[in-house]
This record gives sequence, structure tokens and C-alpha cells, in this order.
Amino acid sequence: MASQSLQFLPADLMESQISVVDLLVAMFPSPGELDISDSTAEDVERVRAWCVDPTPMAKIPANLFLTVSLPVAETGKTIQVNIAVPLQCSDPANMDQPPPLGYSLRQPDWMSKAEIRQIATSIPQGDVMEAFEYIQAEATCFLENKECHDADSEKTRSGLGPREPMVRVWFYFPSLSTRRKRDDMVNLAPGYGLTGFVLAGKPGVLCLEGASPDIDAYMSFIKTHSWGDIPSHQKKVSERFRETNGVHRVFLGMEEITDSLGERGGQRANRGDMQALEAWLEAKGLQEAFEKVIF
Repeated sequence: MASQSLQFLPADLMESQISVVDLLVAMFPSPGELDISDSTAEDVERVRAWCVDPTPMAKIPANLFLTVSLPVAETGKTIQVNIAVPLQCSDPANMDQPPPLGYSLRQPDWMSKAEIRQIATSIPQGDVMEAFEYIQAEATCFLENKECHDADSEKTRSGLGPREPMVRVWFYFPSLSTRRKRDDMVNLAPGYGLTGFVLAGKPGVLCLEGASPDIDAYMSFIKTHSWGDIPSHQKKVSERFRETNGVHRVFLGMEEITDSLGERGGQRANRGDMQALEAWLEAKGLQEAFEKVIF
């Protein structure tokens, strides 16, 4: 079935969309607060004139694009919101409300891709003020939680708080394949003071070294946020082994070893090469862990 071609909105709905642009310009007057290109500004005035005298138009885009640097309350930080204001629709004759605005977020340097995606997927699609309030509230909550976690970690490192003993915990996955979720496991671990490794495949293995509360908090965040879009029955992970006595860090950082494990003579080991994993762990003095995790 052929898709319907887009047509310009009626003049009254077009005026509503232009009024949104005018509102944003008034709300964010300072340099750097609102990014609107010269060509977009020209399109706005062209559409404004058309609303007064609706003659056939040319060179009018399907959307007007703007970017707002939205302040996050009392933090000094901002989050950039890309806004698309649609000027066309497939059936303007039967529309009594303008089509909803589109939103996307640019990743700030204080959030990971997974964290910014978590906010972006739930932005309200109605009123622009409602969308802004949601984004600001979610970003503020994120920063407050991060500040609390960083403060607790700093207290532990500086000796101002109780120093938790080091543990090493091993998790088993029947299958671990999604690249983005593996990247999250690696990228989020340093923020919790954790070291270890991720191995994808069938089975998959996750090893974490650090304080027990930090490991628990990390796994809770991973399951809630990074894996938030996965049905619960697919979040199959089990803790197989927890080392608690006289544990010292073996790993310098957090890494994924899937592609490098078992390299021999220029050939990469297959994912799930348990013999290669066994030899690799044995070289690090972790043979007991392999036997408890895999078997």
C-alpha cells in the first residue's frame, strides 16, 4: 500500500507551530541557550508571512529544527535538547491539533550513552514545557544519585567511612551477546570502583572485583537501566561464586576479553572457548574460580 504524501498544515495549525518557536526564542534569549540556524530563521519568517497570505509556497521544509541548552537546576550543567517542529502531515483536512514535536538528546560528557538513552526514550510527546520539565527532573535526579555515590566512594577511599573488604564475584550468563550492553558493563564499572572482565558468548562470564556494596549497586543499576528494555525472562544471570577471604585485585581495570581471549598463532579463539578461558584464568591464579563458575 503506497504511503500518503505529506502536505502543509492549515494556516491555523501552522501558526501554532510558529508560536512554539516564538516561545522558545523568548524563553532562551541569551547567547548559547538557543541554537537556530540562519536558514531555519528564514523559514520561520517565510511561514509566518504565509499564515497571513496563504499562497503556494516553495522551499518550506517538513520540519523546523532547533536546539535548546536546557539548564539542570542548581548544578551549573546543561543538557542539549534537539527539537523538530513539524510543518507537514499526511491528512491536514482531518487535523484539529498540530502534530507533536519531536525530541532527541545530545549526550553530555557527564552521562553515558545508556544513561542518556534511558531519559530520551520516555520524553513526553505533548507540550514542550512538559517535555522540558521531565528532562530537567530526570537529569537532576541522575546527578543527585551520582553525587551521593561519588561521596560515599570518596569517604571509603579516604578512610572517612567504613572500608569494605575486597571481594571477587563471578556471574554466569547462559548467553551474552548484545554489544551495547557489554559496553555498558565495561564503561560503568570504574564509577563503582570495580575491576574485572566481561566474556561474551554461550556461556558468558562477568567477573567483578571491589567492595561488596559497590558490586551490588553496579549490578542493580545495570539490570534496571542498561537492561531496562529487556523482558525480565531474558535477564538470565546468576551469581556462581563469591570470593571473600584475603582477596586482592588481580585485574588492573575493567575490560572485555571476548575478541582477545586465546589468541594463538594469529588466530582468535571462538566465543565461548572455555579451554582458552581456563588457561587464561589459571595464569592469573584463578583456576578454582573457573571450576566453580563453569561446572
